[in-house]
Amino acid sequence: MFTVSAFPLDEAPWIPVLWTPAAQAGGQHLPPLVGLRTLLARSHEISSLAITAPPAYSAVLRTLYALTARVCALDEDADGSGEDWSERRLNILDAGRLPADGITAYFGAWAHRLCLFGERPWMQDPRLAEQCDPARSAGVNKLVPTRPSGNNHAWFTHVQDGDPDPVPAGEAALSLLTWHYYGPPGRGSARTVGGTASANMKAGPLRGALSYHPEGSTLFETLLAGLLHPDPQVSRTTDRCMWEWEELPDPDAPPPPVQGPCSRLTAVSQHALLLIPDPDDENVVTDAFITWAYRDGRLPRDDPFLIWQISQQGNPYPRPADSGRALWRDIDGLLLLKPGGTAQARHPEVFSPSHALEVSDVLDRPLAVRALGFEQQDGQAKDRQFVAGLTPPVLDRAEKTNPAVAPAVGWLRRTGELYGRRVQYAVRRACQLYTRETRPKEADNWAERAAALYWPQAEEEFWSRFDGLDTTGALLVEAGLDRNAARRAFLRIAERAYASVTEPVCHTQRGARAVADARTELYGGNRRPRS
Repeated sequence: MFTVSAFPLDEAPWIPVLWTPAAQAGGQHLPPLVGLRTLLARSHEISSLAITAPPAYSAVLRTLYALTARVCALDEDADGSGEDWSERRLNILDAGRLPADGITAYFGAWAHRLCLFGERPWMQDPRLAEQCDPARSAGVNKLVPTRPSGNNHAWFTHVQDGDPDPVPAGEAALSLLTWHYYGPPGRGSARTVGGTASANMKAGPLRGALSYHPEGSTLFETLLAGLLHPDPQVSRTTDRCMWEWEELPDPDAPPPPVQGPCSRLTAVSQHALLLIPDPDDENVVTDAFITWAYRDGRLPRDDPFLIWQISQQGNPYPRPADSGRALWRDIDGLLLLKPGGTAQARHPEVFSPSHALEVSDVLDRPLAVRALGFEQQDGQAKDRQFVAGLTPPVLDRAEKTNPAVAPAVGWLRRTGELYGRRVQYAVRRACQLYTRETRPKEADNWAERAAALYWPQAEEEFWSRFDGLDTTGALLVEAGLDRNAARRAFLRIAERAYASVTEPVCHTQRGARAVADARTELYGGNRRPRS
């Protein structure tokens, strides 16, 4: 076992934060990095996390939701006061800060389990020191998602696999969390349990998915809005976070079942890790073991911050992270109770009336939505691109809050996407007619250029129309949306994108004819254009 300083995550600064303008004007010391204790105690002075990697941001939020529930005693439905769960949460919101006594009590009881190194390191399995071959560790390059390892390409940073740079302990903690939620399947460090060695890992519970989080004007509001109402039978004695387990689970047994919101958010990993610190410097990590947590079985994927869809085979799956898809295209899946469509999308559980909407309704400024994800190959160890987005304050337009807005929001999103599909098909068709080939190589480039021109402008148009929707209830017919004007606006954006992409070939007779013939696809094919 490693005999180094524990690096206590409750005290050591490791989470980057952005302070509110009011806090910055107060003249107090505002460190760029804080530990868990300071983060919770001063969450009302923090506007948001400043974590640059979206999957790490998403993973830290889930950890903070569980800690917030604990320190607020909102981890159980009843607390013996006679007040219901919603009333207790709103009382804390009215108080303007998380309860200091709850923070002191929790960290007083659990600080020993919040150390990155030691006999029971946080979110790690110390048994890997004996169960894995020290000569075949994973290495820190594999631990950090933005580093290349082995023969992989260097997309984010350039490092040498044979002589890797040590990782600061705080950054290693963020990478540790990223692995627990977004880790790939495939081969890891060989782990021997019960005389049988295996190296096959299963994918993490959020792999390839896009996560949606309600966001307030302070981290305090954000954390309270992201809490889940526990069922009456949930008990904090059984609904344990991973670091609260009395005993480490048996790797040969099925994963421990979820017992409530806290275990649902923090104890669903399919990976086991162990960070190896520098024996001479407790502030850096020099190696890591990364392997499977359970040889057989896995917990069902049922995360409350994902949009769930139904496949053609009838199986639920989370809406994937797509770096080419803007957040506004998911807005009806967040605001509407039944967004509709062939995918039968179900909005994230956290956006139900008894969760985030309840908080948004009592705030002076409605909650926004932050999207965080990692575009990844679900069944393979392929990471493509981080995905992130932040909407304006939108939850006052949720269907439960303002039913008249629901059809308008859904129609706006569908119409914007309709003309996006049409312009991409139209330029492909123009390329086919111009080259006289069924599948011209240039068609993909034309479509990508059209998409790059159309979608950013369509997003601006969407939010402009969205902001104009009536939220007072005075305009009962689609909240005052002018469908004809909106349709013409999206069409004009598509027409401009089409003209820009096809203009270079219009100087020839064949090109001009191809462009003119394919242009009808903007209007739905061989039909008269809308005026």
